[in-house]
Order: sequence, then structure tokens, then C-alpha cells
Amino acid sequence: MKTILITGAGTGFGHEVALRLAAKGFDVIAGVEIAAQVHAVTEDAKKRGVSLRVEKLDVACEGDRQKAADWDVDILLNNAGISEGGSVADIPAENLRRQYEVNIIGPVMLTQLVLRKMVAKKKGRVVFMSSVAGLTTDPFAGAYSSSKHALEAVASALSQEVKEFGIEVATVNPGPFLTGFNDRMFETWKSWQDDPSRRLFDYSKIAFPHEQYDPEPVFETTIGVLTGAIDTYRNVEPKEIIPQQREQLDAIWSQKVTDGLGKRPELVQKAYDIKPATPV
Repeated sequence: MKTILITGAGTGFGHEVALRLAAKGFDVIAGVEIAAQVHAVTEDAKKRGVSLRVEKLDVACEGDRQKAADWDVDILLNNAGISEGGSVADIPAENLRRQYEVNIIGPVMLTQLVLRKMVAKKKGRVVFMSSVAGLTTDPFAGAYSSSKHALEAVASALSQEVKEFGIEVATVNPGPFLTGFNDRMFETWKSWQDDPSRRLFDYSKIAFPHEQYDPEPVFETTIGVLTGAIDTYRNVEPKEIIPQQREQLDAIWSQKVTDGLGKRPELVQKAYDIKPATPV
């Protein structure tokens, strides 16, 4: 029986994936950010008739991370993450630092600890829950997107570095899925400690600028990547947006700095026009 450690298992993708893997008979360690989630996830597991181990594991807390150094983990899913919304021109330094601490520093430090036992066994798998935001970037998501761009670099470098030790590395790259995560990103401004009069944008009028999909494909793909049923390095969902992602990446090569200057870009306007939690 393989042991799978999933961070950020208190909510969202990590929560559902942890429960489904437990139902499949895997030895699951569900890492949650806060103590209250230990009870909540344990109760959810009981309702589903499955058994898993729930641990408080705030990836940004060194003490929590050090506990994981003693666990014998075969597969690690770095799923924990937060999303700080707002223009690059406005986001406070404190929020920006928190974005990187949770999405980059914490997962990398945790991975370092867990990797040691994998290397000793000459086998293991590390999966990073990235995002299409790690490939392309939307307005008002620069902080979040930049953290996922960094995660893509971390995963790519690590993949090359640990091959000789028999360690597999992969990414899962969800697009816009209706879990509440994207919409909460556009509400973080409510707790900013700044001078609202100096902001370039009125965030009360702006929402996540995409229609959002049902998250089922992400659950299934993530489970496939974790269990080895899917062996591709990068795994974008939904698959129907892959051509659009490639088109956006290619367009950067011919983009001019003067393109659309003085006009509001289409996606910025859509952020004003769309309602939160708009489904596809």
C-alpha cells in the first residue's frame, strides 16, 4: 500500500482527491492548514465510509513541515495554495509575501524534507498542483500567477535533478474551475491594510474574468497522475483549453509594447462585466 501525502486537503481539489484515494485503498495523509479542519475532514471521511490520517500541516509553518520529515511518504501532492487578487500596481507587500510564502517557499521546503526518504528508497513521485496561471497570466492575478510560474520552474528543475534517484515529478494545471477559489481571489482586497484612495482600481466592481467549469476532470486527472495511471509531465484540465493556452504563449513572441495602448484590454473589461461564479 502506497502512502500519499496531500497538502491543502481541507478544502477544494485536495479535499476531494484525498477522500477518493482513501476510498481506493491508498494510505492517505491529509494535510490541513488549521486545527479545525482536522475534525472536519475526519468527519467527512466517516460520512464517506473511508479511513485516512489527518494532520495539521500548514506548509508555511516550519514546525508543521518538520513533522513530515518523519513520515514515510511514497507520493507527495503539493496542493496547498492561496490566491491573492489585485493589480500589480496595488497589491500590498504583505499580501505579496504571503502569496509566495504559501505557494512557493513552503512547498519547496516541505518537498526537500519528504524527498530524503524517497531518494533513500530510489523511488517516489512528487506532484505539484500548478495552474494554467503558471503558463499564461490574467489581469488582476499577477501575484497568484507569478507564484505558479515560479512553481513551474521549480517543478521543471526538480524533475531534471532527481531523475537519477528514481524520483518522478509531474504537474497538474487546472484552468478556471468552479470551486470558489477563483472568486475568493477577487475578494482579498477587503482585508488589505493600505490606503484605498491610492488604488488604481475599484475592486468592488471587478470579478474573476472567466466562466468556470465543473471540477470533476481535475479530480480524475490528479488521481491518475498520483497513482501513475497518467504518466505525462504536464496535465492541463479541461483539455479543451489547451489550444487556447498554446495560442496565448505563441502570441507573446509577436506582441508589441504599443499594442492596444490607451485602451482597456478585453479581459480587463470582462472583469467588470462578468458576475462572480459564472459557470461555463
